[in-house]
Amino acid sequence: MSNDGAITGYDPGEFYCEIFGRSGRRRPSHTRPIRDRLAELAIAQLRARARGAENELFNLGITFTVYTDRKSIDRILPFDVIPRVLSPRDWEIIESGVKQRVAALNLFLYDIYHDEKILKDGVVPKELVLGNANYRPEMCGFDPPKGTYVHICGTDIVRNEKGKFQVLEDNARTPSGVSYVIENRHLMMRAFPDLAEGMNIADIDDYGRQLAAALSAVAPAGIGSPTVVLMSPGAFNSAYFEHVFLAREMGVPLVEGRDLVVENHHVFMRTTHGLAPVHVIYRRINDDFLDPRAFRSDSMLGVAGLFEAYLKGNVTLANAVGTGVADDKAVYAYMPRIIEYYLDQEPILANVPTNICRESAGLQKTLDHLDELVTKPVGEAGGYGVVVGPSASKRTLSELRAKLKADPANFISQPVISLSVCPTLVARAVEPRHVDLRPFAVTGESTWVLPGGLTRVALRRGSLVVNSSQGGGSKDTWVIG
Repeated sequence: MSNDGAITGYDPGEFYCEIFGRSGRRRPSHTRPIRDRLAELAIAQLRARARGAENELFNLGITFTVYTDRKSIDRILPFDVIPRVLSPRDWEIIESGVKQRVAALNLFLYDIYHDEKILKDGVVPKELVLGNANYRPEMCGFDPPKGTYVHICGTDIVRNEKGKFQVLEDNARTPSGVSYVIENRHLMMRAFPDLAEGMNIADIDDYGRQLAAALSAVAPAGIGSPTVVLMSPGAFNSAYFEHVFLAREMGVPLVEGRDLVVENHHVFMRTTHGLAPVHVIYRRINDDFLDPRAFRSDSMLGVAGLFEAYLKGNVTLANAVGTGVADDKAVYAYMPRIIEYYLDQEPILANVPTNICRESAGLQKTLDHLDELVTKPVGEAGGYGVVVGPSASKRTLSELRAKLKADPANFISQPVISLSVCPTLVARAVEPRHVDLRPFAVTGESTWVLPGGLTRVALRRGSLVVNSSQGGGSKDTWVIG
Protein backbone atom coordinates (compact mmCIF):
# COMPACT_ATOMS: atom_id res chain seq x y z
CA MET A 1 0.00 0.00 0.00
CA SER A 2 3.02 2.28 0.33
CA ASN A 3 6.29 2.45 -1.54
CA ASP A 4 8.51 3.04 1.46
CA GLY A 5 8.70 3.17 5.23
CA ALA A 6 7.42 0.94 8.00
CA ILE A 7 4.20 -0.04 6.22
CA THR A 8 5.83 -1.12 2.96
CA GLY A 9 4.10 -4.26 1.75
CA TYR A 10 1.41 -4.14 4.43
CA ASP A 11 -1.69 -5.97 3.21
CA PRO A 12 -4.76 -6.61 5.41
CA GLY A 13 -6.29 -8.89 2.78
CA GLU A 14 -10.05 -9.25 3.04
CA PHE A 15 -10.21 -8.02 6.64
CA TYR A 16 -11.39 -4.58 7.68
CA CYS A 17 -8.33 -2.58 8.73
CA GLU A 18 -8.52 -0.03 11.53
CA ILE A 19 -6.03 2.20 9.70
CA PHE A 20 -6.72 1.53 6.00
CA GLY A 21 -10.44 0.68 6.09
CA ARG A 22 -12.13 -1.82 3.77
CA SER A 23 -10.30 -3.26 0.80
CA GLY A 24 -11.28 -1.53 -2.43
CA ARG A 25 -12.86 1.43 -0.63
CA ARG A 26 -11.61 4.96 -0.06
CA ARG A 27 -9.17 5.09 2.84
CA PRO A 28 -10.59 6.76 5.97
CA SER A 29 -9.65 10.43 6.27
CA HIS A 30 -9.22 10.37 10.05
CA THR A 31 -6.26 7.95 9.79
CA ARG A 32 -4.41 9.76 7.02
CA PRO A 33 -1.90 11.50 9.34
CA ILE A 34 -0.86 8.22 10.97
CA ARG A 35 -0.59 6.49 7.58
CA ASP A 36 1.61 9.26 6.21
CA ARG A 37 3.90 9.25 9.25
CA LEU A 38 4.30 5.47 9.26
CA ALA A 39 5.15 5.60 5.56
CA GLU A 40 7.96 8.05 6.35
CA LEU A 41 9.33 6.06 9.31
CA ALA A 42 11.91 3.38 8.53
CA ILE A 43 11.17 -0.05 9.97
CA ALA A 44 14.54 -0.09 11.79
CA GLN A 45 13.67 3.18 13.54
CA LEU A 46 10.24 1.89 14.49
CA ARG A 47 11.70 -1.31 15.92
CA ALA A 48 14.39 0.51 17.92
CA ARG A 49 11.89 2.89 19.47
CA ALA A 50 9.52 0.01 20.21
CA ARG A 51 12.28 -1.77 22.14
CA GLY A 52 12.77 1.33 24.24
CA ALA A 53 9.05 1.46 25.01
CA GLU A 54 9.01 -2.20 26.03
CA ASN A 55 11.96 -1.67 28.38
CA GLU A 56 10.12 1.22 29.96
CA LEU A 57 7.07 -0.97 30.57
CA PHE A 58 9.24 -3.49 32.38
CA ASN A 59 11.01 -0.83 34.45
CA LEU A 60 7.66 0.67 35.47
CA GLY A 61 6.48 -2.75 36.67
CA ILE A 62 3.42 -2.76 34.43
CA THR A 63 2.77 -6.48 34.64
CA PHE A 64 0.10 -9.14 34.86
CA THR A 65 0.34 -12.67 36.23
CA VAL A 66 -0.01 -15.93 34.34
CA TYR A 67 -0.70 -18.62 36.93
CA THR A 68 -0.34 -21.52 34.49
CA ASP A 69 3.18 -20.59 33.43
CA ARG A 70 5.66 -22.00 35.93
CA LYS A 71 8.64 -20.38 34.25
CA SER A 72 7.41 -16.80 34.31
CA ILE A 73 4.84 -15.57 36.80
CA ASP A 74 4.98 -11.82 36.18
CA ARG A 75 5.00 -10.62 32.60
CA ILE A 76 4.72 -7.27 30.94
CA LEU A 77 1.65 -7.00 28.74
CA PRO A 78 3.14 -6.88 25.22
CA PHE A 79 2.59 -3.39 23.84
CA ASP A 80 2.39 -2.59 20.14
CA VAL A 81 3.44 0.91 19.22
CA ILE A 82 1.12 1.40 16.23
CA PRO A 83 -2.11 2.83 17.67
CA ARG A 84 -5.67 1.99 16.76
CA VAL A 85 -7.51 5.12 15.59
CA LEU A 86 -11.28 5.62 15.91
CA SER A 87 -13.24 8.29 14.07
CA PRO A 88 -15.75 10.60 15.81
CA ARG A 89 -18.57 8.57 14.22
CA ASP A 90 -17.03 5.30 15.42
CA TRP A 91 -16.89 6.64 18.95
CA GLU A 92 -20.42 8.04 18.85
CA ILE A 93 -21.75 4.54 18.05
CA ILE A 94 -19.59 2.83 20.67
CA GLU A 95 -20.27 5.34 23.46
CA SER A 96 -24.04 5.45 22.95
CA GLY A 97 -24.21 1.67 22.56
CA VAL A 98 -22.25 1.04 25.76
CA LYS A 99 -24.40 3.49 27.75
CA GLN A 100 -27.55 1.79 26.46
CA ARG A 101 -26.20 -1.60 27.40
CA VAL A 102 -25.18 -0.58 30.93
CA ALA A 103 -28.62 0.98 31.50
CA ALA A 104 -30.29 -2.28 30.44
CA LEU A 105 -27.95 -4.37 32.61
CA ASN A 106 -28.78 -2.32 35.71
CA LEU A 107 -32.53 -2.55 35.05
CA PHE A 108 -32.24 -6.29 34.45
CA LEU A 109 -30.37 -6.84 37.72
CA TYR A 110 -32.85 -4.74 39.69
CA ASP A 111 -35.72 -6.71 38.21
CA ILE A 112 -34.34 -10.20 38.83
CA TYR A 113 -33.66 -9.31 42.45
CA HIS A 114 -37.11 -7.76 42.91
CA ASP A 115 -40.27 -8.46 40.87
CA GLU A 116 -38.75 -10.87 38.30
CA LYS A 117 -41.02 -9.43 35.60
CA ILE A 118 -38.70 -10.40 32.74
CA LEU A 119 -38.66 -13.99 34.00
CA LYS A 120 -42.43 -14.16 34.52
CA ASP A 121 -42.96 -12.78 31.02
CA GLY A 122 -40.73 -15.51 29.60
CA VAL A 123 -38.31 -13.12 27.90
CA VAL A 124 -35.37 -14.74 29.68
CA PRO A 125 -35.66 -18.35 30.91
CA LYS A 126 -36.22 -18.42 34.66
CA GLU A 127 -33.85 -21.34 35.24
CA LEU A 128 -31.08 -19.54 33.37
CA VAL A 129 -31.10 -16.81 36.03
CA LEU A 130 -32.24 -18.51 39.22
CA GLY A 131 -30.04 -21.53 38.57
CA ASN A 132 -27.01 -19.43 37.69
CA ALA A 133 -23.96 -19.91 39.90
CA ASN A 134 -23.58 -16.13 40.15
CA TYR A 135 -27.18 -15.48 41.19
CA ARG A 136 -27.33 -14.39 44.84
CA PRO A 137 -30.78 -14.93 46.41
CA GLU A 138 -29.47 -13.00 49.44
CA MET A 139 -29.73 -9.86 47.25
CA CYS A 140 -33.48 -10.21 46.70
CA GLY A 141 -35.32 -7.07 47.83
CA PHE A 142 -32.13 -5.08 48.38
CA ASP A 143 -32.07 -1.61 46.80
CA PRO A 144 -28.54 -0.44 45.92
CA PRO A 145 -27.96 3.33 45.95
CA LYS A 146 -29.16 4.99 42.71
CA GLY A 147 -30.31 1.55 41.51
CA THR A 148 -26.76 0.92 40.30
CA TYR A 149 -25.43 -2.62 40.36
CA VAL A 150 -22.82 -2.30 37.61
CA HIS A 151 -20.65 0.66 38.59
CA ILE A 152 -17.71 -0.33 36.39
CA CYS A 153 -18.33 -2.23 33.17
CA GLY A 154 -16.00 -3.42 30.43
CA THR A 155 -17.79 -4.28 27.18
CA ASP A 156 -15.83 -6.40 24.70
CA ILE A 157 -16.51 -5.15 21.18
CA VAL A 158 -15.31 -6.44 17.81
CA ARG A 159 -15.59 -5.01 14.31
CA ASN A 160 -16.54 -7.42 11.52
CA GLU A 161 -15.41 -7.54 7.88
CA LYS A 162 -18.00 -4.92 6.91
CA GLY A 163 -16.73 -2.48 9.52
CA LYS A 164 -19.73 -2.94 11.83
CA PHE A 165 -19.26 -3.06 15.61
CA GLN A 166 -20.66 -6.02 17.55
CA VAL A 167 -20.58 -6.93 21.26
CA LEU A 168 -18.71 -10.11 22.06
CA GLU A 169 -19.39 -10.16 25.80
CA ASP A 170 -20.13 -8.04 28.86
CA ASN A 171 -17.83 -7.85 31.88
CA ALA A 172 -19.94 -6.67 34.79
CA ARG A 173 -18.19 -8.24 37.78
CA THR A 174 -14.61 -6.98 38.10
CA PRO A 175 -13.48 -5.91 34.62
CA SER A 176 -9.75 -5.29 34.37
CA GLY A 177 -7.44 -3.55 31.94
CA VAL A 178 -8.14 0.17 32.33
CA SER A 179 -4.69 0.75 33.84
CA TYR A 180 -3.14 -0.41 30.58
CA VAL A 181 -5.30 2.05 28.66
CA ILE A 182 -3.89 4.98 30.60
CA GLU A 183 -0.31 3.73 30.86
CA ASN A 184 -0.28 2.89 27.14
CA ARG A 185 -1.23 6.49 26.36
CA HIS A 186 1.45 7.93 28.61
CA LEU A 187 4.04 5.60 27.11
CA MET A 188 2.93 6.39 23.57
CA MET A 189 3.14 10.13 24.11
CA ARG A 190 6.66 9.77 25.52
CA ALA A 191 7.98 7.36 22.89
CA PHE A 192 6.12 8.53 19.76
CA PRO A 193 4.98 12.15 20.19
CA ASP A 194 5.63 12.72 16.48
CA LEU A 195 2.94 10.20 15.47
CA ALA A 196 0.33 12.12 17.48
CA GLU A 197 1.45 15.63 16.55
CA GLY A 198 -1.42 17.81 15.34
CA MET A 199 -4.06 15.10 15.87
CA ASN A 200 -6.99 15.99 18.12
CA ILE A 201 -6.91 12.90 20.35
CA ALA A 202 -9.49 12.67 23.15
CA ASP A 203 -7.92 12.88 26.59
CA ILE A 204 -8.17 9.90 28.96
CA ASP A 205 -6.48 11.25 32.08
CA ASP A 206 -9.84 12.00 33.71
CA TYR A 207 -10.62 8.37 34.52
CA GLY A 208 -9.48 8.42 38.15
CA ARG A 209 -11.51 11.54 38.94
CA GLN A 210 -14.59 10.23 37.15
CA LEU A 211 -14.38 6.89 38.97
CA ALA A 212 -13.91 8.52 42.38
CA ALA A 213 -16.86 10.86 41.74
CA ALA A 214 -19.13 8.01 40.61
CA LEU A 215 -18.27 5.92 43.66
CA SER A 216 -18.81 8.86 46.02
CA ALA A 217 -22.21 9.43 44.40
CA VAL A 218 -23.40 5.97 45.49
CA ALA A 219 -22.29 6.27 49.11
CA PRO A 220 -24.87 5.51 51.81
CA ALA A 221 -27.43 8.28 52.31
CA GLY A 222 -26.49 11.14 54.58
CA ILE A 223 -22.70 10.85 54.20
CA GLY A 224 -21.31 14.25 53.26
CA SER A 225 -17.69 13.34 52.49
CA PRO A 226 -17.62 9.58 51.97
CA THR A 227 -14.45 7.57 52.38
CA VAL A 228 -13.80 5.36 49.35
CA VAL A 229 -11.29 2.49 49.38
CA LEU A 230 -10.13 -0.04 46.81
CA MET A 231 -10.13 -3.59 48.18
CA SER A 232 -7.62 -5.99 46.62
CA PRO A 233 -6.96 -9.68 47.25
CA GLY A 234 -3.29 -8.74 47.55
CA ALA A 235 0.01 -8.74 45.73
CA PHE A 236 -0.38 -12.25 44.34
CA ASN A 237 -3.47 -11.34 42.32
CA SER A 238 -2.96 -11.20 38.54
CA ALA A 239 -4.24 -7.60 38.36
CA TYR A 240 -2.46 -6.24 41.44
CA PHE A 241 -0.60 -3.64 39.39
CA GLU A 242 -3.98 -2.27 38.32
CA HIS A 243 -5.26 -2.17 41.89
CA VAL A 244 -2.28 -0.05 42.96
CA PHE A 245 -2.64 2.12 39.88
CA LEU A 246 -6.36 2.82 40.34
CA ALA A 247 -6.06 3.57 44.05
CA ARG A 248 -3.38 6.11 43.19
CA GLU A 249 -5.42 7.61 40.32
CA MET A 250 -8.45 8.04 42.60
CA GLY A 251 -6.40 9.19 45.57
CA VAL A 252 -7.94 6.56 47.87
CA PRO A 253 -6.46 3.93 50.21
CA LEU A 254 -5.62 0.49 48.82
CA VAL A 255 -6.71 -2.11 51.37
CA GLU A 256 -6.94 -5.86 51.82
CA GLY A 257 -9.51 -7.74 53.87
CA ARG A 258 -7.20 -7.80 56.88
CA ASP A 259 -7.17 -3.98 56.89
CA LEU A 260 -10.93 -3.78 57.43
CA VAL A 261 -13.17 -4.66 60.35
CA VAL A 262 -16.93 -4.59 60.87
CA GLU A 263 -18.35 -3.28 64.15
CA ASN A 264 -22.09 -2.79 64.77
CA HIS A 265 -22.75 -3.36 61.07
CA HIS A 266 -20.44 -0.53 60.03
CA VAL A 267 -17.12 -0.94 58.21
CA PHE A 268 -13.88 0.55 59.49
CA MET A 269 -10.33 0.69 58.21
CA ARG A 270 -7.38 0.13 60.50
CA THR A 271 -5.03 3.11 60.45
CA THR A 272 -2.10 4.30 62.54
CA HIS A 273 -4.56 6.66 64.28
CA GLY A 274 -7.14 3.99 65.05
CA LEU A 275 -10.29 2.89 63.21
CA ALA A 276 -11.60 5.12 60.41
CA PRO A 277 -15.07 4.67 58.84
CA VAL A 278 -15.36 3.36 55.28
CA HIS A 279 -18.43 4.14 53.17
CA VAL A 280 -17.70 2.81 49.67
CA ILE A 281 -15.60 -0.20 48.69
CA TYR A 282 -14.48 -0.69 45.10
CA ARG A 283 -13.84 -4.37 45.50
CA ARG A 284 -11.65 -6.40 43.16
CA ILE A 285 -12.62 -9.63 44.92
CA ASN A 286 -15.24 -12.09 43.70
CA ASP A 287 -18.48 -12.55 45.64
CA ASP A 288 -17.45 -15.92 47.06
CA PHE A 289 -14.48 -14.48 48.94
CA LEU A 290 -16.01 -11.23 50.23
CA ASP A 291 -17.32 -12.40 53.57
CA PRO A 292 -16.59 -15.76 55.23
CA ARG A 293 -19.82 -15.51 57.22
CA ALA A 294 -22.05 -14.98 54.21
CA PHE A 295 -20.29 -16.98 51.49
CA ARG A 296 -17.18 -19.19 51.55
CA SER A 297 -16.27 -19.87 55.16
CA ASP A 298 -12.67 -20.66 54.20
CA SER A 299 -12.03 -17.25 52.61
CA MET A 300 -8.96 -15.52 54.00
CA LEU A 301 -9.43 -12.51 51.71
CA GLY A 302 -12.72 -11.09 52.90
CA VAL A 303 -14.16 -9.38 55.96
CA ALA A 304 -16.50 -11.10 58.41
CA GLY A 305 -19.79 -9.22 58.58
CA LEU A 306 -19.20 -7.13 55.44
CA PHE A 307 -22.21 -8.43 53.54
CA GLU A 308 -24.62 -7.74 56.40
CA ALA A 309 -23.24 -4.20 56.71
CA TYR A 310 -23.90 -3.85 52.97
CA LEU A 311 -27.49 -5.13 53.21
CA LYS A 312 -28.16 -2.70 56.06
CA GLY A 313 -27.08 0.17 53.79
CA ASN A 314 -24.06 1.20 55.84
CA VAL A 315 -21.50 0.60 53.08
CA THR A 316 -21.71 0.43 49.29
CA LEU A 317 -19.96 -2.32 47.35
CA ALA A 318 -18.99 -1.71 43.75
CA ASN A 319 -19.77 -3.66 41.76
CA ALA A 320 -22.82 -4.92 43.63
CA VAL A 321 -22.95 -8.50 44.86
CA GLY A 322 -24.69 -10.74 42.34
CA THR A 323 -23.81 -8.82 39.18
CA GLY A 324 -22.16 -11.94 37.76
CA VAL A 325 -25.54 -13.08 36.43
CA ALA A 326 -25.50 -10.19 33.97
CA ASP A 327 -22.17 -11.06 32.35
CA ASP A 328 -22.87 -14.76 32.06
CA LYS A 329 -22.25 -15.79 28.44
CA ALA A 330 -25.64 -17.52 28.20
CA VAL A 331 -27.50 -14.45 29.54
CA TYR A 332 -25.48 -12.38 27.04
CA ALA A 333 -27.36 -14.10 24.21
CA TYR A 334 -30.59 -12.52 25.49
CA MET A 335 -29.20 -8.97 25.73
CA PRO A 336 -30.93 -7.69 22.57
CA ARG A 337 -34.26 -8.82 24.06
CA ILE A 338 -33.31 -7.38 27.47
CA ILE A 339 -32.60 -3.98 25.90
CA GLU A 340 -35.90 -4.00 24.01
CA TYR A 341 -37.82 -5.15 27.11
CA TYR A 342 -36.60 -2.44 29.50
CA LEU A 343 -35.76 0.45 27.19
CA ASP A 344 -38.14 -0.16 24.27
CA GLN A 345 -35.21 0.47 21.94
CA GLU A 346 -33.36 -1.43 19.27
CA PRO A 347 -29.80 -2.30 20.37
CA ILE A 348 -27.30 0.25 19.10
CA LEU A 349 -24.58 -2.40 19.27
CA ALA A 350 -25.65 -5.80 18.00
CA ASN A 351 -24.61 -9.07 19.59
CA VAL A 352 -22.51 -11.59 17.73
CA PRO A 353 -25.07 -14.29 16.73
CA THR A 354 -25.05 -16.90 19.51
CA ASN A 355 -26.23 -20.49 19.84
CA ILE A 356 -27.35 -21.34 23.38
CA CYS A 357 -26.45 -24.96 23.96
CA ARG A 358 -28.86 -25.35 26.88
CA GLU A 359 -31.57 -25.08 24.19
CA SER A 360 -31.94 -28.18 22.00
CA ALA A 361 -31.81 -26.24 18.72
CA GLY A 362 -28.67 -24.40 19.80
CA LEU A 363 -26.99 -27.60 20.93
CA GLN A 364 -27.81 -29.43 17.71
CA LYS A 365 -26.53 -26.59 15.55
CA THR A 366 -23.32 -26.50 17.58
CA LEU A 367 -22.76 -30.25 17.33
CA ASP A 368 -23.50 -30.21 13.59
CA HIS A 369 -21.04 -27.38 12.89
CA LEU A 370 -18.46 -27.86 15.64
CA ASP A 371 -15.52 -27.46 13.27
CA GLU A 372 -16.90 -24.14 11.98
CA LEU A 373 -17.86 -22.41 15.24
CA VAL A 374 -16.19 -20.84 18.27
CA THR A 375 -17.43 -22.70 21.37
CA LYS A 376 -17.14 -21.12 24.82
CA PRO A 377 -17.85 -22.32 28.37
CA VAL A 378 -20.22 -19.83 29.96
CA GLY A 379 -18.44 -19.64 33.31
CA GLU A 380 -14.86 -19.05 32.17
CA ALA A 381 -13.00 -15.78 31.59
CA GLY A 382 -9.66 -14.81 30.09
CA GLY A 383 -10.11 -16.95 26.99
CA TYR A 384 -9.80 -20.22 28.92
CA GLY A 385 -11.74 -23.14 27.49
CA VAL A 386 -12.51 -21.41 24.19
CA VAL A 387 -12.28 -23.71 21.16
CA VAL A 388 -11.96 -22.15 17.70
CA GLY A 389 -13.39 -24.91 15.51
CA PRO A 390 -11.57 -24.25 12.20
CA SER A 391 -8.14 -24.36 13.90
CA ALA A 392 -8.85 -27.11 16.46
CA SER A 393 -7.49 -30.64 16.21
CA LYS A 394 -9.77 -33.63 15.74
CA ARG A 395 -8.93 -34.73 19.26
CA THR A 396 -9.87 -31.36 20.73
CA LEU A 397 -13.17 -31.35 18.85
CA SER A 398 -13.90 -34.91 19.97
CA GLU A 399 -13.29 -33.99 23.61
CA LEU A 400 -15.43 -30.88 23.21
CA ARG A 401 -18.27 -32.89 21.68
CA ALA A 402 -18.28 -35.17 24.74
CA LYS A 403 -18.34 -32.16 27.10
CA LEU A 404 -21.21 -30.58 25.17
CA LYS A 405 -23.30 -33.73 25.42
CA ALA A 406 -22.52 -34.17 29.11
CA ASP A 407 -23.21 -30.55 30.13
CA PRO A 408 -24.78 -28.53 27.30
CA ALA A 409 -25.93 -25.72 29.62
CA ASN A 410 -22.27 -24.82 30.22
CA PHE A 411 -21.67 -23.78 26.59
CA ILE A 412 -22.55 -21.31 23.89
CA SER A 413 -21.23 -21.18 20.35
CA GLN A 414 -20.77 -18.38 17.83
CA PRO A 415 -19.65 -18.10 14.22
CA VAL A 416 -16.01 -17.24 13.62
CA ILE A 417 -16.04 -13.47 13.23
CA SER A 418 -13.59 -11.96 10.77
CA LEU A 419 -12.24 -9.56 13.39
CA SER A 420 -10.82 -6.33 12.09
CA VAL A 421 -7.06 -6.01 11.93
CA CYS A 422 -4.59 -3.27 12.71
CA PRO A 423 -1.01 -2.80 11.49
CA THR A 424 1.20 -4.39 14.15
CA LEU A 425 4.97 -4.50 14.52
CA VAL A 426 6.14 -8.12 14.59
CA ALA A 427 9.58 -9.71 14.26
CA ARG A 428 10.58 -8.46 10.81
CA ALA A 429 7.81 -6.24 9.52
CA VAL A 430 4.48 -4.55 10.10
CA GLU A 431 1.71 -7.08 9.55
CA PRO A 432 -2.06 -7.22 10.13
CA ARG A 433 -3.14 -8.66 13.47
CA HIS A 434 -6.68 -9.10 14.79
CA VAL A 435 -7.94 -6.70 17.47
CA ASP A 436 -10.91 -6.15 19.76
CA LEU A 437 -11.86 -3.25 22.02
CA ARG A 438 -12.89 -3.02 25.67
CA PRO A 439 -14.35 0.42 26.51
CA PHE A 440 -14.82 1.13 30.22
CA ALA A 441 -18.05 2.66 31.52
CA VAL A 442 -18.35 4.20 34.98
CA THR A 443 -21.82 4.61 36.50
CA GLY A 444 -22.87 6.57 39.57
CA GLU A 445 -25.89 8.78 39.02
CA SER A 446 -25.19 8.66 35.28
CA THR A 447 -22.83 6.78 32.97
CA TRP A 448 -19.53 8.09 31.56
CA VAL A 449 -17.43 6.15 29.08
CA LEU A 450 -13.65 6.55 28.90
CA PRO A 451 -12.85 7.73 25.34
CA GLY A 452 -11.23 4.79 23.59
CA GLY A 453 -10.59 1.77 25.76
CA LEU A 454 -8.30 -1.21 25.78
CA THR A 455 -7.45 -2.44 22.29
CA ARG A 456 -6.21 -6.00 22.64
CA VAL A 457 -4.25 -7.54 19.79
CA ALA A 458 -3.71 -11.20 18.91
CA LEU A 459 0.04 -11.23 18.30
CA ARG A 460 0.15 -14.70 16.75
CA ARG A 461 -0.43 -14.68 13.00
CA GLY A 462 -4.00 -15.72 12.20
CA SER A 463 -5.00 -15.99 15.86
CA LEU A 464 -8.35 -14.59 17.00
CA VAL A 465 -7.59 -14.92 20.73
CA VAL A 466 -6.59 -11.52 22.08
CA ASN A 467 -6.56 -12.27 25.83
CA SER A 468 -3.32 -11.44 27.64
CA SER A 469 -3.43 -14.82 29.38
CA GLN A 470 -3.44 -16.45 25.94
CA GLY A 471 -0.52 -14.52 24.43
CA GLY A 472 -2.24 -11.31 23.37
CA GLY A 473 -0.96 -7.75 23.69
CA SER A 474 -2.39 -4.24 23.64
CA LYS A 475 -2.34 -0.98 21.70
CA ASP A 476 -3.08 2.63 22.46
CA THR A 477 -6.57 3.61 21.27
CA TRP A 478 -7.02 7.10 19.82
CA VAL A 479 -10.45 8.68 19.54
CA ILE A 480 -10.21 11.59 17.13
CA GLY A 481 -12.25 14.60 18.19
